[in-house]
Amino acid sequence: MDSNGTDGAKGNMESKYHYLRLANELERDIRAGRYRAGEKLPSLRSLRARTGRSLTTVYQAYTELENRGVVDVRDKSGFYARPQIDRILPLPLSGRQVIKPHRVAINALSAMIQNSMIRPQMLPFGAAVPAPGLLPLKQLAEEVRDAAAGYARGNIIGYGHPLGLAELRTEIGKRAVGFFQPESGEEIVITNGCMAAIDVCLRSVARAGDIILIESPTFLCYLQLIEDLNMRALEIPVHPESGLDMDLLEKALEEHDVRAALFNANFHNPLGCLMDDSGKRRLVEMMAARRIPIIEDDIYGDLYFGETRPLPLKAFDRDGLVLYCSSFTKSLAPDFRLGWTMPGRFREKVKRLRFNAAIAVPQLGQLALARFLAGGGYDRHLRRMRNALKKQVSDLALAVARHFPPGTRISAPRGGMCLWVELDDRLDALQLFDRALEENISILPGALCSTTDRYNHCIRLNCGYPLSDEGERGIAVVGRLIGELLGG
Repeated sequence: MDSNGTDGAKGNMESKYHYLRLANELERDIRAGRYRAGEKLPSLRSLRARTGRSLTTVYQAYTELENRGVVDVRDKSGFYARPQIDRILPLPLSGRQVIKPHRVAINALSAMIQNSMIRPQMLPFGAAVPAPGLLPLKQLAEEVRDAAAGYARGNIIGYGHPLGLAELRTEIGKRAVGFFQPESGEEIVITNGCMAAIDVCLRSVARAGDIILIESPTFLCYLQLIEDLNMRALEIPVHPESGLDMDLLEKALEEHDVRAALFNANFHNPLGCLMDDSGKRRLVEMMAARRIPIIEDDIYGDLYFGETRPLPLKAFDRDGLVLYCSSFTKSLAPDFRLGWTMPGRFREKVKRLRFNAAIAVPQLGQLALARFLAGGGYDRHLRRMRNALKKQVSDLALAVARHFPPGTRISAPRGGMCLWVELDDRLDALQLFDRALEENISILPGALCSTTDRYNHCIRLNCGYPLSDEGERGIAVVGRLIGELLGG
């Protein structure tokens, strides 16, 4: 398998960089409980003696673990194991009830909240976006400058190919080798971001009035899209560790005429959980047996915190019923607005609807991105970004544990950049949002992640930014506001 973090790439990387192999071994020991939170790890010299590695390799391994947020460094003392995120606070409670399909009415509330979250000087705990410092902005700027020279030569003045720039589709196809088939890029349709891909895919497989399966809680933009298309949502509870509740899903399929599903199996937004391969296979086969298409959002797939990139649902698709969607928005360049879909048997309809809506996607960003991917810089960037996000999620979880009231529950993300926080069920998170807004702090209230009121006491926090001193104070303020709203 290829350099997306698959098993072959992991082995090649570890054999080339001995410090990575040592870092991975130490992290597995910490996660297995061999070293407790706060316990001192072996010194550089003792680990060198035990492993036979050089002091430089051992030091690099510890630095790697520090970058991942797995160990803390104490001056003149050494390296200490940090608390594992799944042991900082209890996990959120998962629902065991499927709500009947119903219309969605969330756009008005969502628009009001989203408009307020983009105010300047706001602490960015609301929208799930990466900090500029995590992105390879200098390299991208160079590629944009070089690509723009094509305008002077008249090379990229036209609309471009209806499916998208061939060079970009080829680079995306290369990264799919091992779990997809589109090595040539022929099955790939470029779109204006991931949501544009999801939009055209949903319109290709369903129509007004149809029942659409979604996870619960879910990403608010899915709900907005379902509302805009006048469809009905059927929510299936998600477990904070293992993902979609398959038994409840099977029961819902027996009771309702489901026309399509919209799932986020890899690092679910907002919980950050990961469905294992056996669950993915069962899910795809269950839906295929009923000829129900799955629209898969894999936008966080490259932002895994483990050693290997997880397989998407598309890898288990034998019938062309999984319409795979992704984007570089979270991992590379939010403003490029470049996504893509691999829509299987629905390709021709997706292509037609995409063309009718936009004709083509601007070529400048596509060419710059294709050049960046071809240069090999993306994988190096991803490894640094994954380490940073993993540490930032851990840092924010620890800050929540320090400042939020007793009884708080948090998710244990295995990738992505979202942290789900479950608070006392007496709390109205919309009131908390308003109070935090007065303090120039943005959060996302859980009411936007469901068509029901079951998450009105929850919030989603963005972990895309390093936790600065100002961010720590912001979390402390939110904790104080929670106490005040609860009458504490």
